[in-house]
Amino acid sequence: MTLAFVGSSYAANAAAAITEPASERLAAALPDMTGIAAKFAPTVVNISVSGKRNISTSDDVEMRDSDSGGVAQESDPMREFLRGFQKRFGGLPPQMSLPVRGEGSGFIVRSDGVILTNAHVVANADEVLVRLTDRREFRAKVLGTDKLTDIAVLKIDASNLQAVSLAPPRALRAGEWVLAIGSPFGFESTVTAGVVSATKRTLPGDNPVPFIQTDAAINPGNSGGPLINMIGEVVGINSQIYSKSGGYQGLSFAIPIDTAQRIEQQILSSGQVRHARLSIGVQEVDQTLARAFKLDKPAGALVSDVDPSGAGQRAGLLGGDVVLAVNGRSIDAPGDLSTTLGLYKPGESVAIEVWRQGALRTLHARMDDGPAPKVPKIAAAATVVHFGLTLRAPDSDDLRDVNSAPALLIERVDGVAERAGVQVGDMLLAVDAQPVNSINQVSSAAAQANEAVALLIQRGGMKFYVPLRLL
Repeated sequence: MTLAFVGSSYAANAAAAITEPASERLAAALPDMTGIAAKFAPTVVNISVSGKRNISTSDDVEMRDSDSGGVAQESDPMREFLRGFQKRFGGLPPQMSLPVRGEGSGFIVRSDGVILTNAHVVANADEVLVRLTDRREFRAKVLGTDKLTDIAVLKIDASNLQAVSLAPPRALRAGEWVLAIGSPFGFESTVTAGVVSATKRTLPGDNPVPFIQTDAAINPGNSGGPLINMIGEVVGINSQIYSKSGGYQGLSFAIPIDTAQRIEQQILSSGQVRHARLSIGVQEVDQTLARAFKLDKPAGALVSDVDPSGAGQRAGLLGGDVVLAVNGRSIDAPGDLSTTLGLYKPGESVAIEVWRQGALRTLHARMDDGPAPKVPKIAAAATVVHFGLTLRAPDSDDLRDVNSAPALLIERVDGVAERAGVQVGDMLLAVDAQPVNSINQVSSAAAQANEAVALLIQRGGMKFYVPLRLL
């Protein structure tokens, strides 16, 4: 009877499963986001900005552009159009001021009208207009922005607003469901969903943000809106997308909320943001570089540049060191170093564990504040061929536009060096972390090389190691 009972119970359950509508079974398997969307929708605002930006009409790429905060970007379509017009017809000044209008999103973090959004949403804004979901509109004051982390804090003259709770969320894991709310292309209170694709994603550039990567649909206008997990916690601020078309292609990036909170607190307390710096350049360690530096595995952040007056130099860091830990926190990749240092303030001391010439060392650094100064210029003389490189000492013309340490100019590239991506015009600064500024030094390094070497290259203003597999 027991067997019959089990069998008949199984049959009954199977029959119920068959008769149960497929849509109900699917709904039961997916998270219910309706409650989360309803709870957070009133806290998300639409942001409209108007202002002006300066556009270069000349071919001088070093002309500063107020909206980029740095060197003018060649890919700007408006800039390219104006340059083409200038070349063909003339009559334009070297720089023009053009009106800017844009939209983005933000969310209320205090009931008295404090709002978090992205710095790029309010860049160049003369006027910032915030629209709530109940259709009320307010002119906002920008309390402060931080371009490095892309965070801005706004304030509107309102009270008793519904605000999100920013209790620190639990750690995210790849595969978790997340929900985004914003105003893509001006469509307010748009809800999209996806999963966490990766955590602590490092993007190109000197960025201390360990981005959350998701496949939630994010488009222009979503910037500054919240990313929310399935227990109703704001985990990030939607900031960037990777796209060849300008629209969503499945790669969206959000700033972790704990990073945003640290910036918010600094802006609210002092009106400015200070970032701790070691004043070094780092890059990823691949398998070939690990062999060149005698590491057991590819890990850590390889020091490719040390500012001569920065915190790293004062602590004793050298080019070719591999940073493995900071204050006991493991550094597996360059992005880990940036985000770990972001936990500290300028002036604080940290213990840095480095791998140098086959041995572990611990150094102590007092963190810098602000941008690092440039490295000074140099010179030398002669020609040699090693590692597929034709090298000679640079003259003053070679160094005119390059700030570098003692180096050799690469005049020709063949073989293994060409396959590794070394280019004519690059400067060779070091071989396996040993500085080279003479032909004899390169010859000596080549004689000692085994299956792999690491060449420290300077290309323009960047320094990086190129691994060469010799066997």
